[in-house]
Amino acid sequence: MLDNVWQAKRWPLTTGASALLVMAGLAQALSLAWPFEGASKGAPQGWLQCLSLAIFARILDRSHSAQQAFVKGWLFSLAWLIGCTWWLFISMNRYGGLSSPLAALAVVSLAAGLALFYGTASAVFYAVCKKGVDVFPRACVFAAVWVLAEMVRGTLWTGFPWGAVGYAHVDSVLQHWAPWIGVYGLCALCAFIAMVIAAERRGHGAVTRTTIIAVVLLVAVLGFTWVTSPSRTASDDHASGKPLRVSLLQGNIPQDLKFGSGVSRALHDYREALLSSDSDLVVTPETAIPLIPEQMPERYWGPLQSHFAKGTQAALIGLPLVKRNEDGHLQYSNSALGLMPQVTPASSATYQYDKHHLVPFGEFVPPLFQWFVRLMNIPLGDFTRGDVAQPSLYWRGERIAPNICYEDLFGEELARSFADSENAPTLMVNLSNIAWFGDTVAIDQHLQISRMRALELGRPMLRATNTGATAIINAQGQVTHRLPSAVRGVLTADVYGAHGPVTPYARWVSVWGLWPLTGLALLTLLAVASMAHASRHGQRRFGP
Repeated sequence: MLDNVWQAKRWPLTTGASALLVMAGLAQALSLAWPFEGASKGAPQGWLQCLSLAIFARILDRSHSAQQAFVKGWLFSLAWLIGCTWWLFISMNRYGGLSSPLAALAVVSLAAGLALFYGTASAVFYAVCKKGVDVFPRACVFAAVWVLAEMVRGTLWTGFPWGAVGYAHVDSVLQHWAPWIGVYGLCALCAFIAMVIAAERRGHGAVTRTTIIAVVLLVAVLGFTWVTSPSRTASDDHASGKPLRVSLLQGNIPQDLKFGSGVSRALHDYREALLSSDSDLVVTPETAIPLIPEQMPERYWGPLQSHFAKGTQAALIGLPLVKRNEDGHLQYSNSALGLMPQVTPASSATYQYDKHHLVPFGEFVPPLFQWFVRLMNIPLGDFTRGDVAQPSLYWRGERIAPNICYEDLFGEELARSFADSENAPTLMVNLSNIAWFGDTVAIDQHLQISRMRALELGRPMLRATNTGATAIINAQGQVTHRLPSAVRGVLTADVYGAHGPVTPYARWVSVWGLWPLTGLALLTLLAVASMAHASRHGQRRFGP
């Protein structure tokens, strides 16, 4: 009896439904990168993502109140978000020095806060679809509220889009729509499919002409974009005539030593690898050299600059840089510095890219959170931002666009460099260091994120990382070369830049950002809500 009172007044779900929602949420987390040993380790599981979201859609569709729908969406998302970001505990506890209880609380609090977006989306779904709405419109509403929640999570307060469900489909049949609609569009498509599969057929009578027309149009659009998808039709015809020989360095410097006793090892290992390589382009990970040039040992940085200025090679080196602003204050940036030969005596032999999208708490301190940062011991905690769309590195006929670590989660920002299709990047390079999270599934999750960017933008992605995943991804999102994680090594291969037209996604998102998806989702909600209101009003007026 007491249990019934609790269920009815405080927690509007049965124990069984709550357990099923948690298991479905965890399954969705597993679908992003399978963490268990075996042939599928690290691989995305699109089928599992569809199954887990369909289970949630079925449970949500049987809600009896907005409150119940909210709790269902929040609980499912809480399990999913904890399941795909639990490794944040490692960075805060092992490397940041935060106590285990506080680090665990921080992870759960982050997931609980982000899950509010999906709880709200679920409540809106119930409000729009509670009566008189057939399966197809309900699926459209679920897709609309889900993608709005995903986009809010990915943009609000600088955004944290890690674990978006679209990343589970870089190997599934849905990948071919990524060059058209991007990862957020795939999130909407996943949600639509889940509700179509799982929605309860309520027998509201004959299918309306409007529904038939909408279904036909949707099938026609999906069919056209499938047939013409750049991920299916692209070939090497648009590749540059000559390959670019690249070497990607993986130093495997332990994170707990990186800014302490590991500094001398990093200086030695990366210097030797840079000077001994005979590749056209050598790339180091993010902050591979963890000192600004003024702090480096005597005769360290100068000889490196001279080596590349007088030779026939180029290097892209991750390191922090510092400059004085107009007020005389020092400004630090997380940068990638390009060293290359001087084409003319007057030309510059350096190229600089400054990271734009900084990580909260790791690279900048959000307002009112100084107290939290003081609890940890993480160096390099406050950088300045670079511009959103910075010039590419021009080298050997390629336009190379760097991005640093976390930045490749934000495809809409990387796409800004594709606004001028004639001068769009032909290669992308990600310099990363996620040793903060140990040898965990975060490495494989990040690899799938880079693969999605290659699919969306139709350009190869090179990844140079400290501990993994150092890899080469072609313009179709396929990993062609990869080093094992957690080892020291060099990945060397020939790479062809993509010089063909930019993808449809790159064209529209570089101009309008995510507003077209936002507008379409809001229009869908408005249209279905109006139809449902008219249907309910008609029943009250003319019904028995």
